[in-house]
This record gives sequence, C-alpha cells and structure tokens, in this order.
Amino acid sequence: MTPQAPMPPATPTPTTPTATYRLQLQPDFGFAAAAAAVPYLASLGVSHLHLSPVLEAVPGSTHGYDVVDHTRVRAELGGEEGLRDLARTARGHGLGLVVDLVPNHMAAAVSHNRPLRDMLRDGPSSPYARWFDVDWEAQDGRVLLPVLGRHIGEELPHLKADGDVLRYYEHAFPVREGTAGLPLPRLLDAQWYRLAWWRLARTELNYRRFFTISDLIAVRVEVPEVFEATHGTLLALLREGVVDGLRIDHPDGLADPGAYLQRLSEAAGGRWTVVEKILEDEERLPAAWPVAGTTGYDALRHIDGLFTDPAGADELLGLFRRFTGVAADRGGHWPATVRRAAHRVVTHELATEVDRLTREATALCAEEPELRDHAPWALRTALCELLVRVPVYRPYAAGGAAPETVLTASAAREAKAAFAVPEEARAVDAVRELALGRRGVGPAHAEFRARFAQTASALRAKSVEDTAFYRFTPLLSALEVGGSPGDPAVSVEAFHAYCTRVQRDWPYTSTVLTTHDTKRSADVRAGVCVLTQCPERWEALLAEVTGRTARGGGASAPDPQLAWAAWQTVAGLGPAEPARLRRAMLKHAREAGLFTTWTEQNEDYERAVEDFVASGPCGPPGNEVLRFMDGVEPHVRANILGAALLHLTMPGVPDLYQGTEHEYRALVDPDNRAPARLAPMEHSTKAELTRCALRLRRAHPEWFGGAATYEPLPAEGPGEAHCVAYARSGRVVVATTRLSLRLADAGGWRSTRLALPEGEWVDLLAPEQRFTGHARVAALFAHLPVALLVRAGDDDDDDDDDDEGKDLRALTADVPPAPPGTA
Repeated sequence: MTPQAPMPPATPTPTTPTATYRLQLQPDFGFAAAAAAVPYLASLGVSHLHLSPVLEAVPGSTHGYDVVDHTRVRAELGGEEGLRDLARTARGHGLGLVVDLVPNHMAAAVSHNRPLRDMLRDGPSSPYARWFDVDWEAQDGRVLLPVLGRHIGEELPHLKADGDVLRYYEHAFPVREGTAGLPLPRLLDAQWYRLAWWRLARTELNYRRFFTISDLIAVRVEVPEVFEATHGTLLALLREGVVDGLRIDHPDGLADPGAYLQRLSEAAGGRWTVVEKILEDEERLPAAWPVAGTTGYDALRHIDGLFTDPAGADELLGLFRRFTGVAADRGGHWPATVRRAAHRVVTHELATEVDRLTREATALCAEEPELRDHAPWALRTALCELLVRVPVYRPYAAGGAAPETVLTASAAREAKAAFAVPEEARAVDAVRELALGRRGVGPAHAEFRARFAQTASALRAKSVEDTAFYRFTPLLSALEVGGSPGDPAVSVEAFHAYCTRVQRDWPYTSTVLTTHDTKRSADVRAGVCVLTQCPERWEALLAEVTGRTARGGGASAPDPQLAWAAWQTVAGLGPAEPARLRRAMLKHAREAGLFTTWTEQNEDYERAVEDFVASGPCGPPGNEVLRFMDGVEPHVRANILGAALLHLTMPGVPDLYQGTEHEYRALVDPDNRAPARLAPMEHSTKAELTRCALRLRRAHPEWFGGAATYEPLPAEGPGEAHCVAYARSGRVVVATTRLSLRLADAGGWRSTRLALPEGEWVDLLAPEQRFTGHARVAALFAHLPVALLVRAGDDDDDDDDDDEGKDLRALTADVPPAPPGTA
C-alpha cells in the first residue's frame, strides 16, 4: 500500500456503530458515488457506511468477493485515494466506515491473481505454495485447473504456447521454467498444473475452494505470513482511521476460526467486528470469540418468525403437500428433504473433498493398531453418513457447537445403518473418534479435524441453502439462512427471550432484515408471511388460478412444486417484468435440482418453465394473485412496518441494506447485483419510521447500547397476543401489531390495554399522540399499526415544553434529497 498522510481530524465518529448502511460497491457505483450519497445517508441517522469488499477483485466484478490482490484497493472503485476521499467526506458528516473482509478465499483467476500464478509456475517450491490448500499428493503432484470447455483433446487447437505463457482464449497460464519451447503435448505434461475439462472439478479437484465454486480458491490465513500478507492493507487503513470496523465473510471456511479472530482482534486493536456466522436454532456464538456478534441472520429469523402464524403455517404445509403430492424426502418433510439433499451433495458436488478426508482418515487409522483394517470404502461411507448428520454449519473444538453435541452417539448409531455387516460399521466409530479428537495428537490429526469441520460447513450450505430451500417451499418467507423452515413461527415469549439474551451477551451484534444474500428482501417476505393468516383463502385462490391457467389455454406448470413457488413469489414480489420472474424461477428450478440443474440443464423442462411463467404468473392468472394481495395490503403493510421498527429498536446494531428505508421488493437473483439506487426521501410511512428510529438511536445511543436495558411489556385483553411491546432503558417504548389479519377476524383490539412505564409518552410517528398509564391499544395504533414512544421531557435539557417540541421536530424533520447521480 502506498504510504499516505494520516486522516485529518474531522467530526468525531462513534467507536461502535449505532446503525450501519450497507452499500454494494461495483464499477457502476464506486467510492465517488458513495461519497456523493454521504449527506443523504448521514441525515437518515446512521453512524457508519457498511461497504462491500474494497480490495482488488476480478475486473468487472459486481460483488467484490473474488479478491485477486490484497495489497491494493480496487482501482475500478476509485483506488486507495478514492477510498480515502470517501472516508474524509464521511468523517466530515460524522460517519465512519465498516468494510467487508474476505479471509477465506481468492479468485482462481490466474491472469489476475499473482500469488496463484507464481505457485502454478514454480509448484511446491514457490513461496506462495503455503497460501493455498493444495493436495499435492493427488493428481500426480499437479494442480487440477478445470477451465476447459470440453475434453482437452478437443481443445488442443485453442491452446497456444506464447513464450513463457500458455494461452486458452482469455486465460493466460505461466509456463514452468525450462519448459518453454517444448511441443504442446509435452509442454502440457511438464507443468505444475493440469488443464482439464470443467466437469472434472467434482471428482478430481485437489485444492480447497469456497463451497463448490472452483473459481474461488481457499486461502490458508492460519499461516502467519499469509495472514500478514492478506490483511496488511486493511489493517493499515484501520490503524490510520480510514476504516473503523470489519464484517468478516464466512469464517466457518477457515481452519481455526477462533484462532483467526483472536489474531485479527489483536492486530485490529479490538475494533468493532462482526462475523457472518450462521446459527441454527438454539446454537450459540462461541463466547470466547473476540467479536461484537454476528452479521444478523439470527435476528432476521426471530423477527420474521414473529409475524408468522404457527397454525396457518401448519395449514400451508398441509396444503403444499396436497397441491404438490411431493414425496417426504423431495420436499414434503423438512428433515427428510435436508438429509436427501445432503446425501446428494456429499457424494457428488463434494466428492473430491470427501476423497481427501478418506485418504487422511485411512492414513491416521493405519498409525494405530486399534483403528486399522478399515477399508477406504468403509471409511468413506462412514464420513458421508456422519457429515450428513451434522445439524449445524460447523462443529468447533472449543465453544459454540462442540463436536460432541453434533457428532452424537445417536448420530453414530444411525450412520451405522448404512452398513450391512456390523463389523464394517465400526468404521463409523473410527471416524467419529478422529473427528472428536479422541485419537492421536499432532498436526495430521488436527488437520483432519479442521478439514472435517470445513467440509461440514460447505455441505450444510449447499444442501440447505442451495438445495433444500428450493424443494421444501410451503412458506417461501421462511427460507433464509439461519431460518427454521420446518418450524417457522416464533412466539412473543421466544422473541423477548432472544432480545434479552442479545442485550446481555452481544449488545453490539449486527441485526439485519435484508442483505445482499437474502433470497427475498424483507418486504417480499412480509407479503408472503400474511398467507399464514389466511391459508384457506390462499387455497381457494390457488384453485382459481390453476383452473384459469388451464381454461385460458396457457402453459401448465412443468411440475406442481415450481408452480407453488411461482405463485407465492408473485404474492410477495408484486408486479414484475416477465423476464425478471422468468430468471428467478429458472434459478429456483436449477437450485432444486429435481428436473434440471446448473450443470445438467434440461432444455425441454426449462422451456416449459418459461412458458408457464409467461402465461400464468405473468399473465391473467397472475393478475388474480395481485388483486388478492391488494385485498390484504393493510396487513402486508403492518408486517413491513412492524418488522422495520423492531429491527431498528431491538438490541444490537441495525444494518440497513441499500434502499430498504423505502419499499424494497427484491430477489437474490437478479436483484442482488444491481448498483445502489439511492433516491430522495419519500414521504412514506416506512421512510418516516426509519428516519425517526435511526435519529433517535444516534441522539441517544445510551438508550440502546451495551449499558441499556430491554424490558418486555405485555398487553392485557382480548387482543394481547397481537401486541408486541418493550421498553428500552425506561426511555423508549416500542409497540407493534402482530398477525393483524387474524386480529381483525377476531374482532380487533376492543378493550386491550398496554401498561406503560411511569410518565407521559409521545409517539414520534404521530407527535400529537400522548399516552400515560394503561393505554388503550386501539388508540395507540389509531394512525399506524406501530408506535415509537419517548418519555416526554427526556429529549431536552431543561424540561421546557418548547425545547421538547423542538427536539421532537428535529427527529422528524425532512431529510434532504440525495445528490444528483445517486438516484
């Protein structure tokens, strides 16, 4: 990194964020565009900008997670000077910067990744060979590069030797010293790498990658010199004050996440750091990790679950099963669907990872007489059967989900059922002993345990997020990482218990509703959640649109599971261009992998998907769904506003995804690659709510931070189950309406009351509203289905009514529009 003058003093920024705003940087929206939006974002009330990865990435990358050079800030975004200019502008408006750090992998783009290119040229003797997790014992000591479009014999005419470079279309590979000038066949055989057909990656790849993405090669940051080389630039920017905090991408892929985070914390001086750790139900973040918390998917699950009716969700599941007729393990039953998907992934997509684990287990067993005489096939079977039974993303040797809690004796008994001969089933015991660290010590044993955990993480992600989520679809809103699709509803008591725990243990964790990775934005999920309150009406609507599709001569759905998902997508998304919905449903079908996949595309099936989407969801039947959703719009709105207010006021640091202060209906594909579109503040309820809550947090961080309190406030009366309320530090009361359609069907609030803490309370969302004592909930929600109350007199220094009014007006004043070029 080029030495630069230190950051000049400017408006102080808080060390710990009060709220962050996520910007997806890319060539079409770089540092200059972000700087132009700073006044607007500062006026919203956030304290920090949250930037996607800023280091040099593959040219044209729209996300930045494919880093190629850790020593340079990405030129396409404006380079280091552009980042410094953004930091100066942000600091001038009282904002700091949080940056996404990618420690697990780099892009396997040989032309742009110098460390990888050096290793491919010089092999194991390269100083960069320690950077990458390569199995040099496989592939005759060469790195398999699955880049060819066809078998190599068919691609020979397109391979050209050019001095010390071997070219294949846009690819350029280094030539091993002393081999330039050899005839092409001999030249290929003489390299430290093997160019191969892309389909061989599944079974022949011998470097660790990100999940099953061969274009992303894993980096061994556990090696001190690799850590220093890959983190030096960002750490220097942290020390200078250009960057204030970090978001750590996918720590589960690392050999030892806990040790890595400890080293990072020490190097970063304990700066605010959150980790993208996906927690399953009842799983806890390792307490010893020196971080502020997670990136917030656990909060998302609890908020969404609160607005999901449990009885209605069960009814939708029954309807889904009747509508689709799907088998239990192909989408009808959540655990069975996950198990079948995991078996497929571990034996196909992760076959090369399991091969390496099998070789390592075989070698370790050979060292101990008590573990010998297990055939490699038996050890491989044992590995697969144990891996598919890991119920979390990763077991940890210390803290978090300890191996004993996920590799249980009962899981071992189930795994043994795969063997016909009981004596051969003892291979399960051998593998389990090794994975638990009960057999042997030393680097080889530690490496096996780490690799087992890394493979478990990749398997969980691919089998759950990228497969089962597209097969088990009774309720699309429940299908987000960290969610519990088989039990999607969260009770009021469970929500309060979660918030109480977060305030106690992780008060500065990040919380989210929408991210660059959410499969559906929060507002889409809010619409789908309403269906749990009216499953019988949804059933009647499905019968109507299905019949109308048939009567109208339109294309029928190629399979009922896809039809179900398409109709729910329209319900949540609203009007959409046919091409956009077509692309989303093709992604859905390929991820499900039941009739077509990304690598084995069924052209006839995919044409049928496109025809169905055009004539059904995007045709007259789709208009019937839109009219149905218009009829429940007040209840969708209640979900949207309720979720937003909880997110902005619950324990933790809210992270807003770009544009979500307004209505934002988006799907992960194609919408998560779009540049930021920051618009002037709309005079909409959601925008006003967001601004008020964020400004309140910024004005009074002590009411929401580590020393704050969280107190549930139960309502009393016939509608008590529909009111979710709590107090923050005795100064703020938050109240939201839950399951409003069910509430309306039951007769409304009637005599329901909410006991407020002592004092007079003013609703920031309707400042003319004031309450004391036992407030009538019907009056509390007379204008909106949510309320944000502050105790009168707590917003001023001298308790003067005029000053109080000024302070309230400051929290609700208009936000200036975004500058030209950002909308």
